[in-house]
Amino acid sequence: MIDKNKRGFFKNYFLGEIGKVLSGFDEGVTQAKKKQEFDEYFDSYESSYALTLAYPDEILIETARQSGIRTDGRDKNEIVKELFEKSGGY
Repeated sequence: MIDKNKRGFFKNYFLGEIGKVLSGFDEGVTQAKKKQEFDEYFDSYESSYALTLAYPDEILIETARQSGIRTDGRDKNEIVKELFEKSGGY
């Protein structure tokens, strides 16, 4: 005789948990790709050209300071990236 409880456990619980794990893995991969694309965007001025030139330096520095971002001795690209992250980007 076959123990139907074991079959039910495998069919309902175990396979369901495997589905959750795979779903979580896919979500993690998607999030990692987005983070990588975000980081690559700010790697150089050429890739983030439009965003870094959108703000005059004075407005950018003042906005960053108001947001609590340290600006002294930092590259404009780094400041824009941190400001973008703080404002909900990525």
